[in-house]
Amino acid sequence: MADDQPTYEKLALAYSQSDRARKAAKELCERYDFVPVEQADVIIALGGDGTMLDALHDMLDADRILPVFGMNLGTVGFLMNRYHGASGLMQRLTEAKRMPVAPLKMDVTTQTGERTCAYAVNEVSLLRETFQTAKVEVSVNNRVRIPELAGDGILLSTPVGSTAYNLSANGPILPLDSRMLALTPVSPFRPRRWRGAILPESSKVGFRVNEPAKRPVAAVADSKEVRDVAEVHIEIARDKEMCLLFDPHQALDERIVAEQFVT
Repeated sequence: MADDQPTYEKLALAYSQSDRARKAAKELCERYDFVPVEQADVIIALGGDGTMLDALHDMLDADRILPVFGMNLGTVGFLMNRYHGASGLMQRLTEAKRMPVAPLKMDVTTQTGERTCAYAVNEVSLLRETFQTAKVEVSVNNRVRIPELAGDGILLSTPVGSTAYNLSANGPILPLDSRMLALTPVSPFRPRRWRGAILPESSKVGFRVNEPAKRPVAAVADSKEVRDVAEVHIEIARDKEMCLLFDPHQALDERIVAEQFVT
């Protein structure tokens, strides 16, 4: 073990309510002693990507950031390791590769002037609330780049989230160490030829909703929704950087590269 490789002794457990995850949690509890998150130095997450995101957001809300080692007992499990049973967990933690992940910070002002802050590990998206096309002004570093984007909406994705909603909206896959963000329109109507942009992660992105009363728009940070927004400002929250743990041969950066060759 390398001298700078951290050791994990106090484990906390988070798991989904699926039958597979609960069975695995029981197996682990029979072999290892788990402590509350407040006393732990690592979290073991059992389930799918939703379970991982829940664990990360719980830490952001509590303002106590711990490494997370996830094991897939859900469906896709892009952010998870494989579950090999209860044995060998401590060895896997010792050998795990650390992957830093910085979330997006979303600051929202609604039409009534209410202000809300939320964090997103995957993406922040603006989406029309009704049948009316959304019309959004897009700015980067306080410079208006698109006076009016008309369509279903727009999203800003981290590299971790680039293979999720962003990819479904025909956005680019970003290598995890690219230090870039993907700005991707959702079903754009105008400008017709604009298909998005790749921005340095230092960029500060702003959205202002045009005709908000007639064309209401919701802002969503991962799963947290704020409706009837007027303005949204987004930037990387480097002070909230988190750490995912992966088996050496299943690191997330390799998965993101491999995803680009899926046919």
